[in-house]
Amino acid sequence: MNDLTGLVAVVTGGNGGIGLGMATGIAKAGGDIAIWARDAAKNADAVKRLTDVGVKAIALQVDVTDEAQVGEAMERTVAELGPLGCMIANAGTSDRTPVADLSLETWRRVHAVNLDGAFLVCREAARRFIAQGTGGSMVVVSSMISRYGGVGQGAYASSKTAMLGLSRTLAVELARHRVRVNALVPGWTRTGLSEGGYQDERFRDATTRRTPARRWADPAEFERVGAYLADPSLTFHTGDEMVVDGGYCVF
Repeated sequence: MNDLTGLVAVVTGGNGGIGLGMATGIAKAGGDIAIWARDAAKNADAVKRLTDVGVKAIALQVDVTDEAQVGEAMERTVAELGPLGCMIANAGTSDRTPVADLSLETWRRVHAVNLDGAFLVCREAARRFIAQGTGGSMVVVSSMISRYGGVGQGAYASSKTAMLGLSRTLAVELARHRVRVNALVPGWTRTGLSEGGYQDERFRDATTRRTPARRWADPAEFERVGAYLADPSLTFHTGDEMVVDGGYCVF
């Protein structure tokens, strides 16, 4: 297991699903956690789960599409926990409307959370890392859908694909500051965002048959992935897309 004692990690959307899985893995490795998410009740549950591991954890109600809130959250985080060590841009939303029926309002809403939100939190983290001069890591959580088309996935897939370009650019720009930036590309995983698809028997069966591992992932399977990607000692691993999808992309 990676030793992350003394690391401070921010996980946006970290009060559930893959985000909480990654946060838990970092906590188990000794890192302190700041959850930035909007749901106060889920935030409180996540903090309890993380502090039970034996680390410091806080949760801030943050809308990642709000530039001012993102800046304020960073100030509070470093004031309460210490210098930033890792930023995980995980907050996201989705929509299942075919492009022919997709409104501009919905298109913009999905991109605002997924892409604009990732930009705002990564920009804030980049500024903080540069000022600190201590290096660090970033993780941009994309999706396996960035590689494939899908009915009703126009807004979601395009935003997740654009996030890959953002992560690559950050990797190049921040390497000189000893900040490594990687994208996580998860496959079908049981989360609040995807539970509707999982409960649809036809959809679940089709995606399971298409996955060589013959199942969907559990968010807990991203614990060690999170700890690995946050590890400050892995200084030469940057600009990568880590695919964790049960073999879906190669089948």
